[in-house]
Amino acid sequence: MRVSQVDDVLAALADPMRRRVLDLVAAKGPVSASTLAGELPVSRQAIVKHLAVLERAGLVASERAGRENNFSVRSSALDATATWMSSLASQWDRRLAAIKKIAEA
Repeated sequence: MRVSQVDDVLAALADPMRRRVLDLVAAKGPVSASTLAGELPVSRQAIVKHLAVLERAGLVASERAGRENNFSVRSSALDATATWMSSLASQWDRRLAAIKKIAEA
């Protein structure tokens, strides 16, 4: 995964409303912005903007259904970001284990 992709995912998830939108899309399956707006305390236009950020980050995908776009979760970008974070955590665990070993010696 490219660093810019990780940056895009983390930036998209930094906003609490976008996390709520993503949670709702995940819970409801393919869903329109209008449906989401009915369940959140923001306008449909705000939901559309949040979905655009999530789509650019690769977290959701849209599919045209008549006059509306339905959004569904794409897990690949989130999985890749989680893998990157896990790798980073492993590096820190190794470093801390080395420091502990030196301190105990």
